[in-house]
Amino acid sequence: MTRLWVDGRDVAEVTVASTWGARARGMLWRRRLPEAMWFVRESSVHGVGMTVPLDVAQLAADGSVLAVHVLRPFGLVAPRPGAVDVLEAPAGSFARWGLAVGGVAQRVPAGTAG
Repeated sequence: MTRLWVDGRDVAEVTVASTWGARARGMLWRRRLPEAMWFVRESSVHGVGMTVPLDVAQLAADGSVLAVHVLRPFGLVAPRPGAVDVLEAPAGSFARWGLAVGGVAQRVPAGTAG
């Protein structure tokens, strides 16, 4: 299990999508959305097939948050210079976690410090 840390605080369990298949599926066709999903080597995402809005953050290689968006169903978050990964979560999650532009997101194995 992997945990998501935001600005040094453990905030959620994160599903890591590091393969082509996992990235292509994303949050589609899930009975229950994951608390968060980290897309490795993706700089943009789309909401085609989604029925609910999602919070989306575009991340630099060091995990710093370059941009934050609300992705509506069938919407698009375009690529952003410097973005290498994307973080998604159900809408409203980022506000609860305090995730904002300039902050830092990290993937941390459960049971270890961030």
